[in-house]
Amino acid sequence: MGAGASAVSALLGGAAAAALLLRWRGRSGLRRAAAEAGRRRGLALGRMEKAAARFREQNPDVDADPILSLTLVELSEKLRDGSLSPDWVFYTYVDKALQVTKEVNCVTDYLQESESQLQQVKRQEKKDLLYGIPVSIKDSINCKGHDSTLGFAKRLSQPAAEDCVLVQVLKRQGALPFVKTNVPQSLLNFDCSNLIFGQTVNPLDHTRTPGGSSGGEGALISSGGSILGIGTDVGGSLRFPAAFCGICALKATGGRLSKKGVVASIAGQKSAVVGIGPMARDVDSLALCMRALLCEDMFHLDPTVPPLPFNEEVFSSSRPLRVGYYDTDSFTMPSPSMRRAVLETKQLLENAGHTLVPFKPCRVEHFMFDISVRGLFADGSSTFLDRFKGELEDPNVKQLLLLCKAPGWLRRLLSWILKPIEPRLANTLRNMNERSVKELWKLHCEIEEYCREFIAEWRKLDLDVMLCPIVGPAFQIGFPGKISVAVSYTILYNYLDFPTGVVPVTTVTKKDEEELKSHRGHYNDSWDKIFVKAIRGGVGLPVAVQCVALPWQEELCLRFMKEVETLTRRRQRNL
Repeated sequence: MGAGASAVSALLGGAAAAALLLRWRGRSGLRRAAAEAGRRRGLALGRMEKAAARFREQNPDVDADPILSLTLVELSEKLRDGSLSPDWVFYTYVDKALQVTKEVNCVTDYLQESESQLQQVKRQEKKDLLYGIPVSIKDSINCKGHDSTLGFAKRLSQPAAEDCVLVQVLKRQGALPFVKTNVPQSLLNFDCSNLIFGQTVNPLDHTRTPGGSSGGEGALISSGGSILGIGTDVGGSLRFPAAFCGICALKATGGRLSKKGVVASIAGQKSAVVGIGPMARDVDSLALCMRALLCEDMFHLDPTVPPLPFNEEVFSSSRPLRVGYYDTDSFTMPSPSMRRAVLETKQLLENAGHTLVPFKPCRVEHFMFDISVRGLFADGSSTFLDRFKGELEDPNVKQLLLLCKAPGWLRRLLSWILKPIEPRLANTLRNMNERSVKELWKLHCEIEEYCREFIAEWRKLDLDVMLCPIVGPAFQIGFPGKISVAVSYTILYNYLDFPTGVVPVTTVTKKDEEELKSHRGHYNDSWDKIFVKAIRGGVGLPVAVQCVALPWQEELCLRFMKEVETLTRRRQRNL
């Protein structure tokens, strides 16, 4: 019996050693793949540099600054009336994107086929809205012949077989998708780093994150290296980068734009609705993009998208709006600058003749724990963790991975122990356990009921739109992974599936920074303390607000965003 036990022990030991060896070999292979990806990116950036240098040599009189200073609307007009050459615009932005990525590390791939597409566009007689416009594309959006890595080494060398529908529509509208941009590993983080392409930094402060998961887009557009970008959003992934980098973004209703060919962070997850949308430096650019995308090409290529063309009448309306507003969700205490951003914007809107009505979001604590966490991790995190099997793990997602990897019994035990001192962490752990199909269906019913309750309150107050905070200013690098609950202001509108936009309205002042010293938060727990550390020292950084409308009312959302932008700019000119 002793000999048998020894034999079993030896076999187990040998099996463990073999598993470790296989794991080491697997990781070693992934490291080689990541190194090869870095080499390939270097070659791609080299091709960008050669293309831009060749153009400058052949066209020494082209002045980049006047081109880069144009808004998207102005640029579109000049390209379509022939006063600007598509070559000039394209290679100017190729050169600028290259300069920007050397500073902030945001471009992951050059879509070299855009050069031949440029020649095809120049031969077109019909000049659509995005004729000759260079467009940047988030990593997770499929472009034929290029990887959509999501920051995973094992997804390298798996080029997409075809363009996603959105990219196809962009091309049919005359746009030139020309680069792909960086994301955090797995997309489920509002920082922007992975072990393939590294950390993207905020162009306004290199010690801070540009936000995520569309962080490469935010950094590139904010720095002037792209005039229009396309990103995705499952908890704030368009809106965080826009707010942190001082630009605008629109998360559309989940079904308004095609998601065919867009890679999800958690495949099959339907509770939190993924939104697609544009990012740009002003609201008119977002509107122009939506106007172009909502066309017959989109509706034909993806029949699941309802054939709703852009409603010009709603967008151009000037009737006074009835605006609901709140400056806290009573879950994540807003920073002084976040609260001030909402209240100052409220005052501007009232002065302009709009009606502002206080609004209290329904049961946000219940939503965050009993709906949001349970919805994202209804399978006990197994689908999310599958992404990481045999994968190199970025340090910025390790805290989330620790929670996901903990066995159910340990989560329940820790939840019970932590409840008196860290109630939010305790509730998060409690709700991450695997659910049965019956429980998931019940959760879907709860989501529908919560949405009806929210809309009932909206209707009771006879609101057109909503004004509310978004987290800001930009976090120090590494902090988003330590305080995922800060998504409370954004992920709410993924579950409700409301179109939501972000507009920068102010910057952090010295007074905001002084008031931050006495910030305690709604719970005064470790997450509240981490929040203060994450945003400390942000004087001069942008702070934004969210503008929200009911589902399928993107045009009204954009109209409200435009009003906020106009009033904010007018105030800034008068200061």
